[in-house]
Amino acid sequence: MSKGTIVKVSGPLVVAKGMKDANMFDVVRVSDERLVGEIIEMRDDRASIQVYEETAGLGPGEPVESTGMPLSVELGPGIIEQIFDGIQRPLVRIREMSGSNIKRGIEVDSIDREKKWDFVPVKKVGDKVETGDIIGTVQETILIEHRIMVPLGIEGTIVSIEKGSFSVNDTVAVLEDAEGKKHNLTMLQRWPVRKQRPYKRKYTPTEPLITGQRNIDTMFPIAKGGMAAIPGPFGSGKTVVQHQLAKWSAADIVVYIGCGERGNEMTDVLMEFPELKDPRSGEPLMKRTVLIANTSDMPVAAREASVYTGITIAEYYRDMGYDVAIIADSTSRWAEALREMSARLEEMPGEEGYPAYLGSRLAQFYERAGKVMALGQDGRMGSISAIGAVSPPGGDLSEPVTQATLRIVKVFWGLDSALAYARHFPAINWLISYSLYSDRISDWAAENINKEFPKLKADAMRILQEEASLQEVVRLVGMDALSKSERLILEAARSIREDFLYQDAMHEVDTYCAPMKQYRMLALILKFYYLGTEAITEDIDIEKLFNIPVREKVGRARFIAEENVEKDFNAMEEQMEKEVKELLAGGDDNA
Repeated sequence: MSKGTIVKVSGPLVVAKGMKDANMFDVVRVSDERLVGEIIEMRDDRASIQVYEETAGLGPGEPVESTGMPLSVELGPGIIEQIFDGIQRPLVRIREMSGSNIKRGIEVDSIDREKKWDFVPVKKVGDKVETGDIIGTVQETILIEHRIMVPLGIEGTIVSIEKGSFSVNDTVAVLEDAEGKKHNLTMLQRWPVRKQRPYKRKYTPTEPLITGQRNIDTMFPIAKGGMAAIPGPFGSGKTVVQHQLAKWSAADIVVYIGCGERGNEMTDVLMEFPELKDPRSGEPLMKRTVLIANTSDMPVAAREASVYTGITIAEYYRDMGYDVAIIADSTSRWAEALREMSARLEEMPGEEGYPAYLGSRLAQFYERAGKVMALGQDGRMGSISAIGAVSPPGGDLSEPVTQATLRIVKVFWGLDSALAYARHFPAINWLISYSLYSDRISDWAAENINKEFPKLKADAMRILQEEASLQEVVRLVGMDALSKSERLILEAARSIREDFLYQDAMHEVDTYCAPMKQYRMLALILKFYYLGTEAITEDIDIEKLFNIPVREKVGRARFIAEENVEKDFNAMEEQMEKEVKELLAGGDDNA
């Protein structure tokens, strides 16, 4: 192990000399307090170290010791339900040891070494196994079966395997390789966070990640294994959208990274998730969630580590065959940390002071998402869906972090402060947002929901775009200058916006909307448009058409409980047809 001494301290950056035997990205212990750091630059025998803890009080001459190992995470049973900091220290156990404030240099195992887990073998003595094969399972939570896999680089024949109660360090199986060497397998693995975990093959995502949010699932869907960005100015609802995605998305496991955001937002997550029920299982959401808390008052260097820690944990569960959603709030704070460290290293700045490698670092994170076939003989499939918030200063979407992100991701949910100020949530602007997965997911929707769904979505988007053009005319010459068909478009667009795209995250029914209910809601709104299009060819009073009684029920349709959707929506469709028919027949009683 290489040892050196500090020659310079500049905030989270420490420079040490005498480190010629150290390697890039080695983890080091800084000073007698043994603060955790990572080497990010080598010049001769001088190592520049980003320290993941507060460096106040450090000075030249203090010792630095390299561990000779890269920054790694511990992988094994006991990760789900945990709250980690950016370098995978368990915050609950740290609080038990040192109180509410994290003491500098505190050392604690990421995964509890004492806790016993019931290991159930799925392989037997004599079975031949290779890297990635599942040798046994542990019930980690009531929702998640933890699958113990053969580590990378090991294959051979099982010579012993036992059922029983073990800690993560205990040997649960012994393998003998082709050379006759024996390998003891435990339930604990370590993996360098900057190194992507290997897989057999990557596939094109074709199945949607259902989120229960109408604006997303219907208009701008993300696929399982897809990449999405949520840029938006302060106050536009990024965090609430991400909380909704973490709560309701149809992923088996959610990894939520609070990366440099305000502490009270992370507190909301910590307080809400244990109380919320998973809509599919009825169990608390924490039973399938990992939280990484790295708030804005924590050391800036740990923001970068937190993103890599989260994606490595996500890859581990993906390799078990799970669909994982990783949500980073926000990548802008991570980019700001890169900018600060780059400036302290005196590197040549790029646009707006960000380092020249900003785009490649963002790509390294997002490209680890995807749908893959995991290593092993059983051909199991898993996916990681990566969703990152971006916080552009002043809502300027042309700034470097947003632009670099948009070059990588395939879904753009552009939040609009004007919609947020108008109390329209989620404030996703339908005129600037897009999803490059739409065509593939339309095929899935036609097959699994209704064959008319893709057409309804296309008609809804056309109406919203036509509304934007007509609004310009209305502002110039007023509503009276429009024809009946144009006024019908404006009325239909208003209904799509207010009755369908608007969704109340705080309402117990409206907070989550299943795909079939989304289809029925959109079909009901567009049925009014189609019936109206036929009706205005007759000489009718268009105001009476707009005010038929059933439209009040349509406006409240989002509050209909799931079990009543079929009955209530059928009744509304019948009532709408009847009222329009009576209007055409001159039935003024319904006006």
